[in-house]
Amino acid sequence: MDFFQRQDQARRKTKWLVLYFSLAVISMIVMIYCVSWFAFQYVDSRHHHYYTDGPVQMQMEMQANFWDPKLFAGVVLGTLAVIICGSTYKTMALAGGGGAVAESLGGRLVASNTTDPDERKLLNVVEEMAIASGTPMPQVYVLDDEKGINAFAAGHTPGDAVVAVTHGCMKLLSRDELQGVIGHEFSHILNGDMRLNVRLIGILFGIFCIATIGRILMNTRGGNSRDRNALPLFGILLLAIGALGLFFGRLIQAAVSRQREFLADASSVQFTRNPAGLSGALQKIGGYGFGSWLISDHAPDAGHLFFGNGIPRPLFRMMATHPPLEDRIRAIDTTWDGKFPRVDMTEIREEIKKDADRPRPVFVDGRMIILGGVMADAATAARPPVIKSHSVLPNLGNPTPLHLKYAEQLRDALPENITNTAREPLAAAALIYALLLAADEKLRATQIDGIDKNFSPDVAAQTAALFPDVSKIAAHVRLPIVNLSLGALKQLTPEQFSRFSATLQWLINSDGQVALFEFVLQKIVMRNLAPKFGGTPPVPVQFYTLKPLVPDCVVILSALAQVGSDDAAEIQRAFDTGAPYLRVPDDAPVGLLPREQCGVDAISAALDRLTLAVPIIKRNLIEASTHVIGADGIIQEGEAELLRAVADTLDCPIPPFIAV
Repeated sequence: MDFFQRQDQARRKTKWLVLYFSLAVISMIVMIYCVSWFAFQYVDSRHHHYYTDGPVQMQMEMQANFWDPKLFAGVVLGTLAVIICGSTYKTMALAGGGGAVAESLGGRLVASNTTDPDERKLLNVVEEMAIASGTPMPQVYVLDDEKGINAFAAGHTPGDAVVAVTHGCMKLLSRDELQGVIGHEFSHILNGDMRLNVRLIGILFGIFCIATIGRILMNTRGGNSRDRNALPLFGILLLAIGALGLFFGRLIQAAVSRQREFLADASSVQFTRNPAGLSGALQKIGGYGFGSWLISDHAPDAGHLFFGNGIPRPLFRMMATHPPLEDRIRAIDTTWDGKFPRVDMTEIREEIKKDADRPRPVFVDGRMIILGGVMADAATAARPPVIKSHSVLPNLGNPTPLHLKYAEQLRDALPENITNTAREPLAAAALIYALLLAADEKLRATQIDGIDKNFSPDVAAQTAALFPDVSKIAAHVRLPIVNLSLGALKQLTPEQFSRFSATLQWLINSDGQVALFEFVLQKIVMRNLAPKFGGTPPVPVQFYTLKPLVPDCVVILSALAQVGSDDAAEIQRAFDTGAPYLRVPDDAPVGLLPREQCGVDAISAALDRLTLAVPIIKRNLIEASTHVIGADGIIQEGEAELLRAVADTLDCPIPPFIAV
């Protein structure tokens, strides 16, 4: 199953979620109707007991018809109103992305420039995973009050995703174990589970509101002893019905989560090629007194998000959101002896210290991954990496250990000032600007002066200071640097972001034209920062067939064909090589567009529409695009940058291109 099949499966699983949710609501409506009918009968019976002449009339009232259309309609409307309002409220509260989920659970944002050893270790692992998978650097949270070993990923898209770990997870796991856990969470990001899981929190909150109302009614008081208040009794019954809602909610969480955990475990092992790391993390959970439990009051609502079971084990195994630890460990580590080692804090800290001091390997299978290094020179410019078209699509959403090793080496090989700059919010803005400065000295001076006026003198000075090093960076390293900077840029204040984006637009237009790399950089940066600062809600799928999107696909393929060559025959051959993979209906015209019809404005508009398509359409476009740029067997830097921008906009992260 490839990346797009997993994405489509996650999307289709939403339909089953709707079915489960509907069954739960219907069951609760029936139960609430029964409770309401008996409650009204009880009130009437008490009234007649005190104010009628005898038990005959009371008995006649008690024998009233069980079916009451008006009462049923009121129950339906009332129940739906509570559930819909509750779900809508929670969904809107989580519209900001994964950060809203992490903060609701007590998470603290880890500063991208932190010097704390444990936090730095955590950020380094997440950085490596982000580079290796081609995803933007997510923000990282730590749940300081949680001693258990746990983690989760949350968000609507890779652009607003966060990775969060508990304090116990950060402190007690070695680097390899932490890498296994983070690999598991990145699998949820890449497999489409993350968005479904966040949706589920909002949907289930509406069901749980019934129990909340029951608790409120239980605390009400009556007016006098003769006219007793029935609301506390009604509250107790609603609380019991809320328990039914809780039961259905746990079943839904289990149905959505349990099997996905096995897949995420397998993906993590495939990614890191280190089953001992993930197995060690799971074994520590089993041997640790606090296990993976969370104490947050909101933990039950998000139980399906976690790496391990975050709430006490349910009475019935069918309601468990996670498979048993024993089953998960044996699925990835056949050598496990079945025993959970005792977790001793002192021994663990010594073990982690030794692990941190151990030198990490630089070679994989006897080969250096970063061929040509990260600094540009004439030799590497003349030697573009050779790729095979059929090797790109299988790696999309499926990074390999080679990609992970590439990411480690790339980060370590970058000049220290660039690495440090990418982790400071304002310095990261200067780094983005430095990537866009002109080679012409006079124009560059004008651009720096504009940054001084539009943003700040400090950022302008830092941009100028960074330019000498940034100008020497190899072209294939620029986009990973941009992705690394996104985590720090998300820590800008809204006012700083407003100035940053306006200055970015001015800088790109300052020379009177928009170069390909400038377009790619702006598209990636603004798309991934918009959820944080623009409050844009997740956009639902709007296109289920390819036909209305054929013109947009043609724009993308035409642009890709013309990036790598100026020869008309080669351009036509590249387009013709990729176009059949779109699988366009026979009655839809497909033909190469002239250069003036596939400029950056046309590309941007086409991508905005294509992002609303179902996964299979995106798959066909990425496959066709790959064959276009691979028609000559060589990938040029401009082709790679545009393809990465296309994939990023479509939420289809492409790992780095590794030479073969």
